[in-house]
Amino acid sequence: MLASQNSLAATRTLARTRIKRLVSSCGIKAWFVQDSTVPLMAMEYAFTGGATQDPPQKPGVGHMVAGLLKEGSGHLDFKTFHERLDRRAIELSFRSTHDHFRGALRTLEDNADEAFDLLRMALTSPRFDAADVERIRATVLARLRHDSTDPSSVANRKFFEVAFNDHPYARPAGGSLESVPKIEVGDLKGYLRRVIAKDTLKIAVVGDVDPGVLCTLLDKTFGGLPAQADATPVPEIVAAKPPQRIFIPFDVPQTVVTFGGPAVRRCEPDFMAAYVVNHILGGAGLTSRLFREVREKRGLAYSIREHLVWLDRSAMFLGNSGTCADRAGETVEEIEKQVRYIADEGPTQQELDDAKSYLKGSQVLALNTSSKLARTLLQHQLDKLPIDYFEKHNAAVDGVTLDDAKRAAQRLWGEGLLTIIVGRSPKEAAQPTTMPLGTTPLPGAEQLDAAPTAPPN
Repeated sequence: MLASQNSLAATRTLARTRIKRLVSSCGIKAWFVQDSTVPLMAMEYAFTGGATQDPPQKPGVGHMVAGLLKEGSGHLDFKTFHERLDRRAIELSFRSTHDHFRGALRTLEDNADEAFDLLRMALTSPRFDAADVERIRATVLARLRHDSTDPSSVANRKFFEVAFNDHPYARPAGGSLESVPKIEVGDLKGYLRRVIAKDTLKIAVVGDVDPGVLCTLLDKTFGGLPAQADATPVPEIVAAKPPQRIFIPFDVPQTVVTFGGPAVRRCEPDFMAAYVVNHILGGAGLTSRLFREVREKRGLAYSIREHLVWLDRSAMFLGNSGTCADRAGETVEEIEKQVRYIADEGPTQQELDDAKSYLKGSQVLALNTSSKLARTLLQHQLDKLPIDYFEKHNAAVDGVTLDDAKRAAQRLWGEGLLTIIVGRSPKEAAQPTTMPLGTTPLPGAEQLDAAPTAPPN
């Protein structure tokens, strides 16, 4: 009943959401929702590039650029720039993902001129003063040192290394303890020259502003950027095929299990079927098979979740779980059992119906603030979805049949799992050595490959 009410609320919200496609006099394009309920403007934007455009031997350049863009621009030093932001309650943020360099702006309508001008300065004339560079470098290195002692971070990093080998996706987007000290100001400026350009720019704006006024702001902010990016082409890649298992000895109280494998690209016809069936196996909430069978029934894990990850050049499913060291093998065995079962048998009709109801109703959560709506509209553009996708989403979910879901389950999980286990070595296990799959036992499990791998820096 609640899911039906949520779905109805989402439909009514969408009916009030009128998305306009704006084109400024300088050719800057944006998706725009005019919302006068609050005097606020929220903008999300992205340039194609991200961490894939870091120099191969210096991962983390884009991440450092994101940390430095609001540390001083033009004639404004770090202190003055932040005073301007704070005085007007303007929020600017930047981040580098695998495929995109993204930014966000939030401001009151009355402060829009100053907010957009500060963003223009940040993108076009960052200072990169030596003191600011070293302060951000120290912050990044402190985070990396922390991550090197965090089993979840170690597992995720190793997963990407194994899944993508020598592809740019294998490199850590946040850099490494070896690469970050080598990053120079020239690398930061070079990244900006190659990535920040109008031809790959996508923008979404939600707020109380006249469309003409917004176009003027967009022209002043982005109109002076280079016309074309100079990005290095990124090849398509399929994540390494399972089954593989890697054990990383790590002296921490909780063992972390990260698992995944190749998935369905966002542009493929089977994506929605994969999205729905993946929710059944490991999605949000307390009703997924993995949560029910691994955590609730058997008490094997403190937490367990699995989700789809779609990138511009690849796709995968990725799951994480935390468990006791002496139950790690049993946990992995149960995860693999559930994955095999849904791959072979598929979901039930009841599971499919419940998943559809949840996924349709949850769409309202993507629309209940200006920032969430802008973020969602930007993601739709990056995913190359039509501007009226909100109106088509529920029909696409409803269109998934039981046969579609079974086919998608077999495609996702029919090959098994790539599994990374990070934690204390079981007493029964011999000293880890490189050996074929299934030679080093963990208690209660079938067998786990114990490859000797030092925790990454």
